[in-house]
Amino acid sequence: MPRTPTATHTAPLTALVLQGGGALGAYQAGAYEALAERAQTLDWVAGISIGAINAALIAGNPPQRRVDRLRAFWERVSLAMPVRPDPDLLGPARGWWDNAMALWGAMVGVPGFFAPRPPLAWWPQPPASWYDTSPLHDTLLELVDFDLLNDGPMRFSVGAVGVESGNFTYFDNQSERIGPEHVMASGALPPGFAAVPIGDRWYWDGGLVSNTPLTYVMDHLDGGAERPVTVFQIDLFNARGRVPETLADAAEREKDIRYSSRTRLVSDLARERHQLHQRLRRLAEMLPKTQQASTEVRELLRGTQDATVTLVHVIHRRNACETQTKDYEFSHLSMTEHWQAGGADMAASLQLLARQGPPRPGEFRVLDHHPDASMARHVSNRKNPENPS
Repeated sequence: MPRTPTATHTAPLTALVLQGGGALGAYQAGAYEALAERAQTLDWVAGISIGAINAALIAGNPPQRRVDRLRAFWERVSLAMPVRPDPDLLGPARGWWDNAMALWGAMVGVPGFFAPRPPLAWWPQPPASWYDTSPLHDTLLELVDFDLLNDGPMRFSVGAVGVESGNFTYFDNQSERIGPEHVMASGALPPGFAAVPIGDRWYWDGGLVSNTPLTYVMDHLDGGAERPVTVFQIDLFNARGRVPETLADAAEREKDIRYSSRTRLVSDLARERHQLHQRLRRLAEMLPKTQQASTEVRELLRGTQDATVTLVHVIHRRNACETQTKDYEFSHLSMTEHWQAGGADMAASLQLLARQGPPRPGEFRVLDHHPDASMARHVSNRKNPENPS
């Protein structure tokens, strides 16, 4: 049964948008912790793949318990090794260590997440996957209150792909009852993980089509022009990077490009549509009053009264030791580093947001605490390159 949103049409809306990225998802958990510490009210969380899992841990727990549940999950899925080396002592060997941890996880599985299937289970009978994700099902039931996720005040949306149709779909608690299977479907990346059945259909990881739920969020904002919106988009793959020098570098760079899902382009298109709507409305104001009131003009202007939007990019940027295994390297060392990096980047983003003046009514503003060349075309005030609006 679809539920009725509890938020008013004029109260500010804050959304958290979480990209997929496997083990890199600890970065999102650290970013959320920093967001929660600064008393940011959260109305909507949307995710893909590991972002869907983090989103469920947030929406499926009361505010005072969310960070603890996120930490419980990430501690559980971090590979427990007899020795936790000092990263400073590893030095140039850090990349080799991370690759070894990734290989270990691929061989033995990740606690509370997935376990390797016996070789005879791979072929020819279903499910067609290398790993069994039933441990994740149990973990979700333990750490997520699905009654709260469905009936609480926070909107929750996760994306998946129909295996047979190839179509992208979203599971949203405003239109259907969400269970652990919906979260698992969003993260069922083949051939590692098997497709997840929901009803009479099978679903795979939403990252196969788009690794960011930003478009869905922008297309389904409610409240009209009177409700200002702030969207924190936490990306785990950076679309910008250097030319690779080795085959390993090339594999990592290809993965970054593939799973970044061109989030800059998505946000650019959202802002351009926003600006087009404003120009259409200004053009309509130039018409005589009788024409402005005509059915034709009202029909053309339907859906063009957009909210004031502030989009804050928070992007994981690789450190020197990371390799193409970074999204399935679940060592405790890397998890801790990703968590801390997410917290630091979100704190810097919130400081940047606080330094801005209030947005103009109807403005679509994009902020990035660490801008790169791709943002330069948006900078109208060259003395303030941090504000690309």
